[in-house]
Amino acid sequence: MQPKSYFPMRVFWPLIVALALASSAGHAADAKKASKITFDEHVLPILRENCLGCHNQDKSRGGLVVSNYTTLMTGGSSGEVIKPGDPDSSRLYLLVSHKQQPNMPPKSAMIPAESVETIRKWILGGALENAGSKAKIINKPKYEIALSSINKGKPEGPPPMPSPKLSLEPLVRTTRANALTALASSPWAPLVAVGGQKQVLLYHSDTLELLGVLPFPEGVPHVLKFSRNGGLLLAGGGRSAKSGKVVVWSVATGERIFTVGDETDLVLTADISADQTQIALGGPSKMIRIYSTKDGQLLREIKKHTDWVTALEYSPDGVLLATGDRSSGLYVWEAFTGREYFSLRGHTGMITDVSWRTDSNVLASASEDTTIRLWEMENGGQIKEWGAHGGGALSVKFTRDGRLVSCGRDQVTKAWDQNGGQQRVFEAFPDIALRSTFTHDGSRVVAGDWTGQIRVWNAADGKLLGNLLANPLPVTERLAIVTKELLAREVAQNQLMVSAAASQSAAQKAAEELAAAQKTVAETPLIVKMAGDTLAKAKNAIDKTTAALATAQAQVTAREVLAKAFAEAASKVKDAADRAKTNQELANAAAKSREIADQAAAELAAAQKSVADLTIVAKVDAEQLAKAQQNVSAANSTVSVAPKLVEAKAAAARAAAAKAAADKATADQRAATLTTIRAQVDKLRSAQLVARPPEK
Repeated sequence: MQPKSYFPMRVFWPLIVALALASSAGHAADAKKASKITFDEHVLPILRENCLGCHNQDKSRGGLVVSNYTTLMTGGSSGEVIKPGDPDSSRLYLLVSHKQQPNMPPKSAMIPAESVETIRKWILGGALENAGSKAKIINKPKYEIALSSINKGKPEGPPPMPSPKLSLEPLVRTTRANALTALASSPWAPLVAVGGQKQVLLYHSDTLELLGVLPFPEGVPHVLKFSRNGGLLLAGGGRSAKSGKVVVWSVATGERIFTVGDETDLVLTADISADQTQIALGGPSKMIRIYSTKDGQLLREIKKHTDWVTALEYSPDGVLLATGDRSSGLYVWEAFTGREYFSLRGHTGMITDVSWRTDSNVLASASEDTTIRLWEMENGGQIKEWGAHGGGALSVKFTRDGRLVSCGRDQVTKAWDQNGGQQRVFEAFPDIALRSTFTHDGSRVVAGDWTGQIRVWNAADGKLLGNLLANPLPVTERLAIVTKELLAREVAQNQLMVSAAASQSAAQKAAEELAAAQKTVAETPLIVKMAGDTLAKAKNAIDKTTAALATAQAQVTAREVLAKAFAEAASKVKDAADRAKTNQELANAAAKSREIADQAAAELAAAQKSVADLTIVAKVDAEQLAKAQQNVSAANSTVSVAPKLVEAKAAAARAAAAKAAADKATADQRAATLTTIRAQVDKLRSAQLVARPPEK
């Protein structure tokens, strides 16, 4: 899929440039020819004067002969002494410049600085033999990427993630997204690479945030692969029927560190070996080409395939290389010799993808014949086969725990166990599903289709978590959208904070009511005891009062009889005295009788008052008894009702606390989202200041 073209510019611009430069082309060619530093004209005289005495045909010390171009480029017993294009790796330059031991010429001062500089420029220019020669510049990486050993586990330290300084501005923005031609996931970091027009997009697989844009001016990437340690990202692609390249970037810096391949057509598939010493590529040439990452030299070509090479991957232990082609050919090679290891026969359609299990003992292959097949590497036998996708399986990938994910022409992405058991089917795409992969921890599945849709699902339940954009908007437009979203979320967050505060207040009140109810329950036994004691005292008091009242009433009765008798006796004595009138003794007796009768009447009145008082006391005691009985009844009622009250209050308190916690959690989550969005806004604002103008 090529970007939208603009006919006048593409047609006439080369012509305009050609006309503008035509008049000076001859002069430029002459100047370029004159500026060439060659072996025959410039370097050989220096070597004859300073080196030929020890390094000639008759006396080749160290096996090195410098008298002619061929023998010099062949080198000596210690290997090559010239690395075209790289003076700092060329032993001849390092020795004559005294940057390495032994200094040359031996036991002598350094040759003139002008001569040393001539040798340096000669090597830097490609070590030309003569004016008619073509430069032999070696494509050496900017720094050593080969590993001394293969670590099959997670590398030490944090996994490589893109630098925040990477550009976020897409190089190409089309009206609509094109088919997803390449997709890869870092083995150790939450990072997904997506191929696009003249660019590779890096996304955070957890936040789905665009982390950076890597330019791929070579054309369209058709394959993306992370190195086994996650430190490098490889892209292969190009322009159909025109050119193909493989590019390697540093994941951490986004720096383009290496380019290999000079195909006349697209690179359809490529990979970097586990020890990062080799890069293999394939495509319509039907050839597998393997390059050294040390100097970019072509190490070997494998010519076994009879049709386009469409799939390729090194084993995790770096020992084997699996390749597949458009005519169902599937082979396994010894990675460091190129010798055929196995020819795996069984597929009847194009091999669309291959993937190794982490132990390097099992290879998975996907084919247009609809099947996925598993192959063991002891005898090269097929151990599993199942129909995966109607119309053709187009992608298959192992995860570290042995699961597989695939997609195909049936528009569906599926997860499998190693026995071919279907674990989950994800929502179908609107068109053919082209690429799929697990994320670094196996928790998410990412896949894309012919329309350019890229979806991210939860691997456990198949829930759609979001989408990645294969055709992101320019920074300015994304900034406007994110800023608008931020404002809306801030308003909603303020409302949520008010609701959360109210929920917290309600929870506090419910907790206080629960505490009061719990206190009541705790105090209920004491209340019951006190009520019982009061009731007992009231009963005792009323019993005493009743007894006293009975005694007083008996006394009143007795005294009434006595008072009546004394009164009658006093009346009779008085009558007798009145009749006698002369009997002083009788008069005295009458007076005494009256006195006794009055005293008896007084005692009767006192007894009657005592009865009245006791009656009042008895009434009070009865009231207290009734009240004590009510208190006992209330206490007993509290004993039966209080636990239910506490349970109800506890339920209400739990509900209020849960709502408050949920509201707070939601508020915190949205606050975190706001923080993320604010960071995106800040990042996009910074990116806007340095954004590249998008290519049309």
